[in-house]
Amino acid sequence: MNTDTDIAIAGAGLAGSLLGVLLSRAGFKVSLYEARPDPRKVGYEEGRSINLALAERGLHALRQAGLEREVMAQAIMMRGRMVHVPGQTPQLQRYGLDDSEVIWSVHRGRLNLAMLDACEAAGANVHFGCAAFNFDEHNKRLRLRDRSGKERSAGYQVLVGADGAGSAIRAAMEMRIDLGEVVEPLGHGYRELEIPPGSNGEFQIEANALHIWPRGRYMCIALPNTERTFTVTLFLPNQGPHPSFATVNDGDKAEAFFAREFADAQPLIPDLGLHFDERPVGQLATLRLRRWHYGPHAVLIGDAAHAMVPFHGQGMNCAFEDCTALARQLQQHDDLEQAFSAFEAERLPNAKAIQDMALENYLEMRDRVDDADYILQRQLEQLLAKRHPGRFVPRYSMVSFTRVPYAVAQARGRVQREILIEATRGLDSIEQVDLTALDQRIRAELLPLD
Repeated sequence: MNTDTDIAIAGAGLAGSLLGVLLSRAGFKVSLYEARPDPRKVGYEEGRSINLALAERGLHALRQAGLEREVMAQAIMMRGRMVHVPGQTPQLQRYGLDDSEVIWSVHRGRLNLAMLDACEAAGANVHFGCAAFNFDEHNKRLRLRDRSGKERSAGYQVLVGADGAGSAIRAAMEMRIDLGEVVEPLGHGYRELEIPPGSNGEFQIEANALHIWPRGRYMCIALPNTERTFTVTLFLPNQGPHPSFATVNDGDKAEAFFAREFADAQPLIPDLGLHFDERPVGQLATLRLRRWHYGPHAVLIGDAAHAMVPFHGQGMNCAFEDCTALARQLQQHDDLEQAFSAFEAERLPNAKAIQDMALENYLEMRDRVDDADYILQRQLEQLLAKRHPGRFVPRYSMVSFTRVPYAVAQARGRVQREILIEATRGLDSIEQVDLTALDQRIRAELLPLD
């Protein structure tokens, strides 16, 4: 596609700003339209989860945008899950085999600020306080509304909706064509709290881990920040007589709930009740679409196309992978319909796969990480990964440490999970596993990854 093409991106969040960097560096004329005021001038508006998990897919996109070094300077390594079970010493369950296989905790606000700077440095024009709410595909005009309600329009040749789960561009497309939109609420919400630094200014618990307090129908997690704090997130059902946000509905009840269910965490959160009362309950849902584009007129990326629950830490990574794929397709095709169709064909099945795996991971994190059968299967999984490198690759590793398509990781993961379940059924230790028979089965059922 001609690099003189005017590309309009609705939304200058993480996906929009990264796409703006990639396309501007490729020579396109890019304009971004963001409803918020410039966060570099007024501060970053909170209200979304503070921490994000950065893995290889996202890192690859940041490398292409020339942002890896700057982002990684502010990232904190997480080796695995530190599982807190009542009455037991917390245990680290590594994500990978060693420190070459880790994920990184990054601050959403600081990451977005860095990417906005990079976007403008690459030549993009970013318009703040300017919400896209519709478009005129015949005259190629994007309709905009400022914070006072005044409307105007801007011209474009390519329109990308990167305006999040509540996308106005998606709603405008839906008025013209059936996108097959389905929203699946999880029925669980979240509230964010904070563990401050200790009296010596250091982390109060292990810094290089994602902490989990699994409790069956609910859980608490904590991710480290560069300020030596932890962002603590409580996940509960929205309704119900058992612990839920309907029953744990104020700071005093939250204090009592934590003292009872998360006894080792509660003393670390001095402002627990205050923050619980001040901060709203965030809602969780999966957004599924049958199609992401409207002819040659508009295309969706990131949460606007496939919002997911956060339990695999892949929402941002998947959105960043969208950006690299769309930038590549726009450079490879002269016809917009072909570019959008190729992008959708490449990414939609993989987005569906990671959406499903994220839902599965919630059950694993809250229900299974302290289960004896699960722990034995994890031990065997890591042993087999060492015995069959490139052939038996744990699903989490494929998702987080490679760029193997999500759909491939999901399909291979199903085969490998069945192997693990059958190999450990009725056993108490890894020494009881028939490794010779297992080696033969793996070689027969799993081809080496390309």
